[in-house]
Amino acid sequence: MSDSSAIPAANPLADYLARRPEIDQAIQRVLSGGRYILGPEVIAFEQEFASFLGARFAIGVGSGTEALHVALRACGIGPGDAVITVSHTAVATVAAIELAGAIPLLVDVAPLSYTLDPNRLEAAIQANPSLRIKALIPVHLYGHPADMPTIMSVAERFNLKVIEDCVQSHGASIDGRKTGTWGHLAAFSFYPTKNLGALGDGGAVVTNDPELAERATLFREYGWRERYISEVPGANSRLDELQATILRVKLQFLDEDNAKRQEVARQYDSMLSVRQLVLPHCSPSFTHVYHQYVIRSPRRDELKQFLGAHSVGTLIHYPVPIHQQPAYRDRVLTQSGLAATERICQEILSLPMHPHLTSDQVRRVGDLILSWLKENHRPR
Repeated sequence: MSDSSAIPAANPLADYLARRPEIDQAIQRVLSGGRYILGPEVIAFEQEFASFLGARFAIGVGSGTEALHVALRACGIGPGDAVITVSHTAVATVAAIELAGAIPLLVDVAPLSYTLDPNRLEAAIQANPSLRIKALIPVHLYGHPADMPTIMSVAERFNLKVIEDCVQSHGASIDGRKTGTWGHLAAFSFYPTKNLGALGDGGAVVTNDPELAERATLFREYGWRERYISEVPGANSRLDELQATILRVKLQFLDEDNAKRQEVARQYDSMLSVRQLVLPHCSPSFTHVYHQYVIRSPRRDELKQFLGAHSVGTLIHYPVPIHQQPAYRDRVLTQSGLAATERICQEILSLPMHPHLTSDQVRRVGDLILSWLKENHRPR
């Protein structure tokens, strides 16, 4: 169905080449330099990204999934170990645990933030004394931070490594301290649709620990400290120069773009604060960067179909919890049922959200939802 008022999807390349001539200049600099993998642009980006976060080290890798995998391997996680995370996340979180040879133990999320419930975390550890639980991965889902102060307190008591999954939380913070600096390590993705996105795949491992940084750096390129000499077993997960130079430019505008996302969220909030919907929650002292703006409705599928018929694209992040997916339902462990996760996945809907949405476009989405609610929630 064609509609001249359709809400367009973000096009990272067109948007940024049109608005940021620095991107084109940076690409030309790489092409003329002749170095395409782990060169000066990667080194400069690693330093600038670490500085932005307030961390000591950032190590560029090939993707967000690989960032998680490299972080796990840097912690010494391997076959027979168990790693706690959530079922309501992108499948990459669990895939990375299995890439390291470890066993995923999935716990429920808090019903408002949709992030790992610290109360369930401690219960899961105590209920599984026979498991060799070595680490946990809290996911900062949709741009809202997990409860890191409480999670770190639990992890310290049980001597667990914490790897933050920050693939959706670039610039989010708790009490002014950015996600990615709370755990022992953190993993970021620079997939094109992320708040800080490249024009292809890319990722980074972040840490304040020099020993963990060295292990991650060695592992990402065959265990080399000296070229062609592998000191330890490693892999190939490298950030390329073109992606790094694009990220260097876009990093300069990340705070500005996040502020635009927050303004879009405020406009949605003001229009859609009605009892028939559950809107995104933001905990006090937390800064939400709205990678997605996710509402909940018990009639989610009908609303999605209605918006689609009016040329408004929506998505469901994520429709099936990992513990219920065919590839994983017999491979992962779960703790005490995942009632909140299962209910959330039946009701969530991601509305259009990116920094280039206009107020008129947001208003149109809000007006359509309100008209649908009025028509479909009349007293009978």
